[in-house]
Amino acid sequence: MAVLMMSIVFYGCSVKSFDDEIALLEYVNDDANGYTLRKSINGIDYTLTYRPTDILVNQELKSTDSVDINRLRDKYSKYLYFNLSMSKNNKDLLSAIPKNRNEFGAMANELLFGMKNKVHLITNKNDTIEMIDYNYPRMYGMSKATTMMFIYPRDPQYINEDYLSFTVEDLGLHTGEVNFMIMTNKIKNEPTLSFK
Repeated sequence: MAVLMMSIVFYGCSVKSFDDEIALLEYVNDDANGYTLRKSINGIDYTLTYRPTDILVNQELKSTDSVDINRLRDKYSKYLYFNLSMSKNNKDLLSAIPKNRNEFGAMANELLFGMKNKVHLITNKNDTIEMIDYNYPRMYGMSKATTMMFIYPRDPQYINEDYLSFTVEDLGLHTGEVNFMIMTNKIKNEPTLSFK
């Protein structure tokens, strides 16, 4: 009985590993696994996806040499990466929301320069984790959503809490503040790539 319990505990805490990035992304993008969270408020669809370290490692990796893999894992594992996608009627925000040039310019400016003041990662003790950077690639209507990557430090004191709250203030979309609860056990046990 004790052996069975130990194997259940071990299995529950084990890290999933995948042979290729496509399988890893399918796992991460499956809502049931807790790495992708969705909300729809007032016609605006929000999707928050945690990006595991090995996805970023794989994008930069030139060979499967273990020295390169370890170097890149060390580089990227110091941070937490979140992709936030927002859309209305399956269109990016700049294609769906603004009614004139002034509104378009104001929204574009907010997305390009103002998100550091609108998006927050907060601990369950109400400490705000300072954003390191965010990236907003302009897709000029070629995408079905406005997608940005937000980068935060991976501080062990925050990861050891039960959850983090990722909040997005109202961007003039009449949604109010949008809040996602991220369970930190998902981050601690994030899936990996085997790099065979």
